[in-house]
Amino acid sequence: MEAGGLVAFPTETVYGIACRVHPQNLRRLDKIKGRDADKHYTLHIGQIDEYRKYVRRVDLRTEKLIRQGWPGPLTLVFEVDCEQIAEQRIRLGEDVTNILYKEGSIGIRCPDHPVASLLLRLVNCPVVAPSANRAGRQPPKDAQEAIAEVGSDLDLVLDAGTCKHGTSSTVAAVGIQGVRLLREGVYSASQLKSMSDVVFLFVCTGNTCRSPMAEGLFRKYLAEKVGCGVDELSQRGYKVLSAGTMRLAGAPASTAAISACAQKGVDIGDHVSRPLSRLLIDASDFIYCMTKAHRDQVVSLVPEAERKCLLLSPEGEIPDPLGQPQEYFNRCAAYIEAAVKTRISELAI
Repeated sequence: MEAGGLVAFPTETVYGIACRVHPQNLRRLDKIKGRDADKHYTLHIGQIDEYRKYVRRVDLRTEKLIRQGWPGPLTLVFEVDCEQIAEQRIRLGEDVTNILYKEGSIGIRCPDHPVASLLLRLVNCPVVAPSANRAGRQPPKDAQEAIAEVGSDLDLVLDAGTCKHGTSSTVAAVGIQGVRLLREGVYSASQLKSMSDVVFLFVCTGNTCRSPMAEGLFRKYLAEKVGCGVDELSQRGYKVLSAGTMRLAGAPASTAAISACAQKGVDIGDHVSRPLSRLLIDASDFIYCMTKAHRDQVVSLVPEAERKCLLLSPEGEIPDPLGQPQEYFNRCAAYIEAAVKTRISELAI
């Protein structure tokens, strides 16, 4: 491959043709595939973090989608700006950059197959790998089908048996407009959304005062950062929840908490308390607790959650206003609001 050869190899979806990114090699590949020279080719990488060499920054949803979907049958088309492309021209050279980056984007895939992974890690150059079939024909699911389809035009075939899925990868665009399905493959549209939704969880004791206020205020400022209405957050891929460690279910938010939030333009009147659970912790990407005791209870339920569980306020604990006068609730809401703004400023959205 480093010398310009074309190699058929297996992925978890179908067999592909690995090709070093170089104009001469691509002309040969275009002829075999019978495709337009202007059509995009997807960069293939052997390790997840390699994408960082080609894309400088991704948002929260894309980062989660990468963690959930790679290595695996998922091709991501990243938006990149002119500055990043200019940097790549210096690093990769004019020819390679022009091949990989088209119309302000680059497609990248990280296959989930030991042969594909090893091959891509060993080759010391960028590699693209379309399916090993001619235009308009079905991609091969095993080496014999690849040989029958394009074998006479290849330099080598790596035979690792039949591919796991036997169908194409899902293709999604990621960037300013969020996550958009371009081609349904192994993953459906609903699976793609589930894999990329980011969940925030706020935890206090009863889930009637502090965490409902935090949930409501976080929704407000997250919506402002995302640039949408509060009711559109779920549609845009962000879920904001709250729960209590005392396992109280079905209770409304306290009247004083509702009033304190209303003064800040936030309505939590429909809130209903829910108990903290393993399922809720596992489903959350960011967990913000009011006190160290709350954090300890989260981690005791799910030790693996320690890395994603923080105190809401970087400055310390947020005391419980339960049983105190309205003024105390108002101060608590202001404290939570300041902490929420700090946490949202940390997020790559």
